[in-house]
Amino acid sequence: MAYATEHIAQGLKAAREGKGLSQRALAKLAGVPQSHISKIESGAVDLRLSSLVEIARALDLEVTLVPRKNLSAVQSIMRDSRTGRLLEETTSAAKELQRLQKTLTGVANRNPNLKEVAQLQRRVRELAHLHLPPSYAGKLLDANRALRSFSRTGKNLAALKTALTAIQDLRNVLAHSANVLRTTEPVKPAYSLEEDDDG
Repeated sequence: MAYATEHIAQGLKAAREGKGLSQRALAKLAGVPQSHISKIESGAVDLRLSSLVEIARALDLEVTLVPRKNLSAVQSIMRDSRTGRLLEETTSAAKELQRLQKTLTGVANRNPNLKEVAQLQRRVRELAHLHLPPSYAGKLLDANRALRSFSRTGKNLAALKTALTAIQDLRNVLAHSANVLRTTEPVKPAYSLEEDDDG
């Protein structure tokens, strides 16, 4: 099977499984025999355009032709639309941030008047708006451990300050690196809506 056909077959199978459809259910929706869908997914048969269109529509997909020079931009947009922020949220750093937020909510409910808690809440909210590289997971985990240490007794202010300092430092590094990127490198669009020079 050619790479392009294999890639399409894998995409169709992933879309079918993502929708929780069996081959039989998809066959019924698309009006294509189940045995044909099985052969398409396994690469045992060349995919006819008419079958591709029917199967794609049954999976809420659309078959389209894209100029080769715009393909990477379209793939990037598709990747972002499929995963969006989910990709970032599944990174270990984002998961650690979610755990930290959960711990902080409990701490804030029990200690609403502590200025360090209010400061920590502000910094964590700011972190939530910044891109968190997976390599920062350990720092977030350490901050969460310190916060949980404070949470257990409510008296270990040193642990609370450790968590606050760690989060402030992390926020400052990320915010500074985002500003450096903005000032030194202008943002360029991933694609252009202008007409192709070739016609």
